[in-house]
Amino acid sequence: MNKTDVQNLIKELIERTGVSVTGISIMEGSPDEMHFKVEVPEPHLFVSHEGEGLNALNHLVRKMLETKLEENVNILIDIDDFQKKRIENVQAVAHMMAERARYFKSNIEVDPMSSFERRIVHEFLSDASDLTTESVGFGPTRRVVIKYTGEI
Repeated sequence: MNKTDVQNLIKELIERTGVSVTGISIMEGSPDEMHFKVEVPEPHLFVSHEGEGLNALNHLVRKMLETKLEENVNILIDIDDFQKKRIENVQAVAHMMAERARYFKSNIEVDPMSSFERRIVHEFLSDASDLTTESVGFGPTRRVVIKYTGEI
């Protein structure tokens, strides 16, 4: 499925909610992930309540594409830069906790996060030679542990 087909699917789903779409653009992302920026006149309908509507839209589009293509699909739909700000916030927390792990030379547990947020932390710290990350726990209490692996 090409990006134009995905754009049309996103537009159709949003418009079925009664919200008009004023624009959808393809954003630069990693080669294995599709990023779409959607412009709507009423973004608060999707980003209020900690982005529940936007999370649901992302989940729905991802599941529809996975069913159609019979493979996992990495897609990110953003409205009003909500996801961009969320990613930057999670990266800032990851950076701060990584520095704490280095300073104290110990393992640091981050507060529980969604799978999306945990993936951001894992990717953000993947190049650190003195740290490793691991997800622990189950369900809503699942969190990332940043482990110091450098010399003590």
